[in-house]
Amino acid sequence: MLTSNNKALGIIFPNSYDTFIPELVAERAMASIPFASRYRMIDFVLSNMVNCGIDNISVIVRQNYHSLMDHLGAGREWDLTRKNGGLTIFPPYSERGIGSYQGRVDALASILNFLKDQKEKYIILTDANIASKFDYEKMIKAHKKSGADVTIAYNEGEIADRIKKASNPKKEQYYCFKVEGERIVDIEINSKDDGVKNISMNTYVMEREKLIEMITDANERGGHRLERDILIPQIKTLQINGYKYDGYVARITDMLTYFNENMKLLEDDNLDALFDGNTIYTKIRDDNPTRYIAGASAKKSMVADGCVIEGTIENCVLFRGVKVGKGAVVKNCILMQDTVVEEGAQIENLITDKRVTIGAGKSMKGETTYPYYIAKGQTV
Repeated sequence: MLTSNNKALGIIFPNSYDTFIPELVAERAMASIPFASRYRMIDFVLSNMVNCGIDNISVIVRQNYHSLMDHLGAGREWDLTRKNGGLTIFPPYSERGIGSYQGRVDALASILNFLKDQKEKYIILTDANIASKFDYEKMIKAHKKSGADVTIAYNEGEIADRIKKASNPKKEQYYCFKVEGERIVDIEINSKDDGVKNISMNTYVMEREKLIEMITDANERGGHRLERDILIPQIKTLQINGYKYDGYVARITDMLTYFNENMKLLEDDNLDALFDGNTIYTKIRDDNPTRYIAGASAKKSMVADGCVIEGTIENCVLFRGVKVGKGAVVKNCILMQDTVVEEGAQIENLITDKRVTIGAGKSMKGETTYPYYIAKGQTV
């Protein structure tokens, strides 16, 4: 756990990369997208922080935040209901001077007085489009030992062709680093190059006072983005270090990666890599255990509590309260909370949002490379 000399304040940007999955974020933020049968994406970030002893965490929301606030509540499930510190949510327009932000600089500038009032020496900035078993304590210790001004986490991987083709050159969507030793010597925006890259995890550690200084200066100059307006122009004068993360990373960049990253967790090795030895907390929903009625069949599936299975499920991720009727066949599907598949329906390669109903006898099939999505509350 973090010592008093290493105490850190966590700040999460839940709306970053909302544009990656417009279907799923029509009524929610990226951070509140359901993942892995019973969790939301923000659960992984919050739990990792809490598991490292970080007990002062702020969430700066921009839009579509009602679902997120309902999920987080007062932070009780993460033991963040505290008189000092705990969980703080900053909605836009909640105070004079706090509006809808364009980038991290705007967001942080709107809460500068809050940042100045805090006592922690270090600050962690992160997004919520990645599920991982990240150890912030190790990163803070590496940052402190190196004497760097800023430390940024990255992992090695390839940028998918569809992401490179979809990226807007005028809008930062992902960052890649050139690293020499520990130091980042170049930050590339929306790289089109093939091969393995050092891809930013958008997780930053720096001293709180240093961040306040950076944000104040950038805001006065009309800057909006941390990378473009602060780090890249000062890459030769600031010591910006990279922190390589070798653990399991589930990065959500579009609907297909959302589908694939959920499906990967049906493999024991991947499930263990993400969850083994790492408690992930989430909002509790008191419900009955899942019931498998006589004649039901379930193969290689992840099923949350409250489900009722009378038909066949295979290679599926089912969230809480899903019902699969008698004679129904569900294959390679992600069914979100309270979805109902009625008697005799046959579906494959589908993603259903919450409270979707698939009518009796219906037959629907997407492709593994293009899963079919049904919006929240629809009946088909």
